[in-house]
Amino acid sequence: MTADRVNQPRGRAPGSPGGPPGLDAQTRGLVHVAIAVATGDTAALKERLLGARAAQTPERWVDELLLQSLLNVGYALGLQAFAVWRDVSPAPAPAGSETLSHEAWRDWAERGPRVCGAVYGRTYHKLLVNLRALHPALEALVVVDGYGKLIGRDGLDLKRRELCTLAEIAVLDTPRQLHAHLRGALNTGSAPEEVDEALALVEQDVGAERALRAWELWADVRGRNLGTRKSERGT
Repeated sequence: MTADRVNQPRGRAPGSPGGPPGLDAQTRGLVHVAIAVATGDTAALKERLLGARAAQTPERWVDELLLQSLLNVGYALGLQAFAVWRDVSPAPAPAGSETLSHEAWRDWAERGPRVCGAVYGRTYHKLLVNLRALHPALEALVVVDGYGKLIGRDGLDLKRRELCTLAEIAVLDTPRQLHAHLRGALNTGSAPEEVDEALALVEQDVGAERALRAWELWADVRGRNLGTRKSERGT
């Protein structure tokens, strides 16, 4: 076991009575689904969708996860995941779900900076500078379309959204983005033990060697206290 793994929960299952804090059963089911979406393994995805339903993970959470997954894994894998989900749960998204009518653009433009700022914390303005340097269109695409239009939707809280995002990105092995979203998980209220368990679930699918980089990045985030969770800000 490498040094950066020493903070993983041990003993009883995380989130179990008397055990160390970790993911609750509904959230664990959702994160497990996110990982299968990113791997593209449809058989595993169907099994995990059924498992999430058995754990009483709200179906609207799954709908929202799959919508936001389009940002992380692309349309090909995202639409594939929706097809598997509709095979498991043929009911459409529940009434009352937020529409994506373009007339709501002003709301997205207002909501996007607030939601993106909550995820990135003190590095939010650095993100904007970096996006502008890459391409002038990227700031609006990320902040307005990504965070305002999709991530800021009702139906799934920001903490669970970030846990699922980091799980998918860990599978895809994009270290710069993963480092940002490991911080984002702390910024949006996850306990370190919850991130530990999310990464442990990723490792089960991708193996220890591929997961090592994610654990190293997580050790860096924890070691340098890079999150800005509310408890750390004294608010």
